[in-house]
Amino acid sequence: MPGGGRETSRSVSDRVDIVGGMTDPIIVLTDQPDDADVAVVEAGLDEFNEKAAGFLDRRSLAVFLKDPSSGRVVGGLTGRTSLGLLFVDYFYLPPHLRGSGLGSQLLRAAEDEAVRRGCRTGVLYTINFQAPDFYRRNGWHVFGEVPSGGSSDISRIYLTKDLVTTRPGAR
Repeated sequence: MPGGGRETSRSVSDRVDIVGGMTDPIIVLTDQPDDADVAVVEAGLDEFNEKAAGFLDRRSLAVFLKDPSSGRVVGGLTGRTSLGLLFVDYFYLPPHLRGSGLGSQLLRAAEDEAVRRGCRTGVLYTINFQAPDFYRRNGWHVFGEVPSGGSSDISRIYLTKDLVTTRPGAR
C-alpha cells in the first residue's frame, strides 16, 4: 500500500448474501483511506440525513492563526457545523502563544460563525491532559468522560456549550 499504510480485507459471504445487489461483499480495514472512498461514505450519509431531516447544512469551519511575516498557519481550530450543532474537531496553538487570549478569540470566532449558520449548541472533546480547563473558562460544560483503558490515566472529556443563551446580550 502506498505510504506504508496497512489494509486488510475479508469476505463476509458467510453472513451476508446480498448487499445492494452485490454478492460476497468485502470488508476493508485501512489506516490510510482513499479520499474518493471517504467521499462515498460522506455522500451516502449526507443523502440519508437530508431525507430524514429535510435539509442538509453540513459545512466545514476553520479559524486559523497566521504568522504575519510569512503568512503561514501556525495554529487554529477546525471543525464543522451540521444540523444545528458546531463540532470542534481540532484546536492547536503553539506553546508560546498559549495564555495570550488568542485561543479564546479563535474559539469565539468559531462559535460566532456557528451561530450565524443557525447552530444553537457546540460539542467537542479534549483529552484530560490537553485543555479541559480552557474550555470551561470559555463557558463549555463537561457532559461525559471516557477512560482510554489500560493502566494509563488518559481519558477523553466531552464538553458542550449553549451558543445562543450564553452570548453577550442574549435573552
